[in-house]
Amino acid sequence: MSASQAILAAAEGGIIGDGRTGANLALGVGLLGVAIGWLALARAAGRINAGNARTGALSAMAVGLVGTALAVLHLATSSGGPGTGNGLVGAIVAVPLGLVAMVLGRRALTRSHRTGRPAERGEYKRTLGSA
Repeated sequence: MSASQAILAAAEGGIIGDGRTGANLALGVGLLGVAIGWLALARAAGRINAGNARTGALSAMAVGLVGTALAVLHLATSSGGPGTGNGLVGAIVAVPLGLVAMVLGRRALTRSHRTGRPAERGEYKRTLGSA
């Protein structure tokens, strides 16, 4: 099975479930991307001292892109309208979740470049000039 066939099967719900499975997968990936983006933003602002803000930001952007792609693919391949049980409404909700994850990741990436702080606070030393 090629990668494109696997993505198409995941968006359609595949063999494991009904039509809502693809939308639920896109929703889960979108929510995961939002959580990763929020944590990366907190790391970039210095509120959380664990991990690397740049890695988290890039991860949030990638996961958000995958969630959005799965949702759009499910929207393109689903038949019927809202309320038919095929997960159309879930896919519609998953698109903005993926986009929010990408925006949060981009914002965290921008903040991590702007601050220029090291990843760990123990390495950050304030200099007060020549005394």
